[in-house]
Amino acid sequence: MFDVPIPTVPILNGGAFPVRRIFCVGKNYADHVREMGGDPQDTPPVFFTKPADAVSAAPEIRYPLATENLHFEGELVVALKAGGERLSEDEARTCLFGIAAGCDLTRRDLQAAAKKAGGPWDTAKALDDGAVLGPIAPVDEAPAEGFLRTRVNGELRQDGRLEDMIWPVPALIAKLSEYFELKAGDLVFTGTPEGVGAIGPGDAVTVEIEGCAPCAFGVVPR
Repeated sequence: MFDVPIPTVPILNGGAFPVRRIFCVGKNYADHVREMGGDPQDTPPVFFTKPADAVSAAPEIRYPLATENLHFEGELVVALKAGGERLSEDEARTCLFGIAAGCDLTRRDLQAAAKKAGGPWDTAKALDDGAVLGPIAPVDEAPAEGFLRTRVNGELRQDGRLEDMIWPVPALIAKLSEYFELKAGDLVFTGTPEGVGAIGPGDAVTVEIEGCAPCAFGVVPR
């Protein structure tokens, strides 16, 4: 009755990756935990989700509805070719299809209001075009080290290292599988280092991660 397209993301050198679910983790870099007012020694991973159709590989996104404080968060994203539940770290490694540079967009004003009220983050995180992604590079192993840099209008805003993750990729996927049965087509945004900030119409964002193609996009008015 309805022709509903399946969201996809380009694969480097050809093909498309169909997206089933988007999982995200907060508080996975100690410096960002401190930046947000937390204690990295007492901070388990915070998981949340975005709808599959929040993914965008377009060169431009429209500024979201209902916010005056849109923030960028550059992240390593892993794409899964298999899954399971209660995975060991070794089992988690075998689920990996590829990696990509991505940007988790957040309506920070709505997130702050949700935190103050003790409410869910859905309106802050599950926004349209809120999971921007560069092409996925097929790999056998997620990188354990390397740079993660975000630039806005050419200015360096985030300059992090993947080895500073509190929960490295295999441990993160294994922990996530304690809460959800993971499957092929899942994307996992693995957290952001310090330096997040606001962007608006006219800004150009580039996320660069060692071993990945860049994630680059502009923000235009609605």
